[in-house]
Amino acid sequence: MLELFQNSHRRSVRRAARWIALGLMSAAVILPAHRSQAAGAPRRIVSIGGATTEIVYALGEQERVVGVDTTSSYPPQATKKASVGYMRQLSAEGVLSLRPDLILMEDGSGPPQAVSVIDAAGIPVVHVPVGYDADAIGRKIEVVAKAIGKAQEGKAMADRLEKRLAGLKSALQSVKTRRRVLFVLSMSGGRPMAAGADTGGDAIIRLAGGTNVFGSVKGYKTVSSEAAASLAPDVVLMMSHAGPSPDDAAVLGSPAIAGTPAGRNKALIRMDGLYLLGFGPRTADAARDLASRLYPGLHLADSRP
Repeated sequence: MLELFQNSHRRSVRRAARWIALGLMSAAVILPAHRSQAAGAPRRIVSIGGATTEIVYALGEQERVVGVDTTSSYPPQATKKASVGYMRQLSAEGVLSLRPDLILMEDGSGPPQAVSVIDAAGIPVVHVPVGYDADAIGRKIEVVAKAIGKAQEGKAMADRLEKRLAGLKSALQSVKTRRRVLFVLSMSGGRPMAAGADTGGDAIIRLAGGTNVFGSVKGYKTVSSEAAASLAPDVVLMMSHAGPSPDDAAVLGSPAIAGTPAGRNKALIRMDGLYLLGFGPRTADAARDLASRLYPGLHLADSRP
């Protein structure tokens, strides 16, 4: 019975995707030209995921982008493209209405029903892997670059990024005492939601040579004020431009932080959310910038190309 239901669901998804695609194509008066373009390199790209869009722009192919999601805030020119909404709340019809001949979609996009319809619509879709270490970011860059016909340039970009991250890691070996960092995603009722292991917050702390004081826990978790205070961070790290957030004084004065070294020394670092946690072409820059703020006395050569 379950198998029959699953088969029926898959057939329904395929039918829905075909009807959406057919309806959109019949409304497009420039369909013949669109088809001839799609036969070669993709000319109408929808890019879903901030890092994915950054990669396309960094490769100089922004003119081919016809739509992006709302996490694609860099470079600023990307925000002028048609929006398909938030990457986790996509509308299949909204994505397909832009008549793309390639859809780049970061893993984690959703909801699953919309992704299933997009996948079944007969348009090339590349699911872009996510990850936080140098190898994973390099793979992400190369997958996107290959999809848009810039494989050689993508390989060179990935190699440069990996080399710069390796250089930063080497420079940080001279640090004797690692700063203890608490990454706070948000505050609710004075309690922080903190980044544990296997998160972007944990990864960027490690790339910058810090120690994640919440690293013994997996994922993002809300921490009681008492537990947060016992973690005794030297520094609190937060994102800026990531929705409503209490100001620095409210964070540092909260019961969870006030009595810690970070609270007493007013040590709070804020960095742009996509820059900090995008894990794309600018990650080496973000990690170096964070490291320079954690260890202001340490000389870190700026190896930007």
